[in-house]
Amino acid sequence: MKKLIVTLLFLAVITPIFAQNNSGEGSGTYYVNVTVERIFPSNQGYIVQYRTHTGFNTIGIPNEWFYGAPTRGHKVQLPSGSSWPSMSIFYKDGEFSHVRLYTHRSRGHITWGSISQGTDVSRFFQDGDSFNIEF
Repeated sequence: MKKLIVTLLFLAVITPIFAQNNSGEGSGTYYVNVTVERIFPSNQGYIVQYRTHTGFNTIGIPNEWFYGAPTRGHKVQLPSGSSWPSMSIFYKDGEFSHVRLYTHRSRGHITWGSISQGTDVSRFFQDGDSFNIEF
């Protein structure tokens, strides 16, 4: 019985050493997280107003980024409670990879806004596949 316990303990200590990924992949991956003030859903995508060091800025996330096989956008609903929405922008090797938008579950929450019908929002969606965020 003692040999079994010693063997299991030895395996528990040694196994994580072999589980490490030493290929160097992922070393160029990082993210930036910003606090979201308001989210405005539109027919072209989400218009997100977020905080910067000097005030607020606004950016658009196209609807196409949330659908299809290689998605560039992920929408995550926060658990109920006092969690405040945020946005994480992921970069891989210095290039934009994808964005994750953490939203409040209830559309009645103060962070969800609405845009008047007929408002031209195309200026927020002109970047195409790039995502230029200002801090």
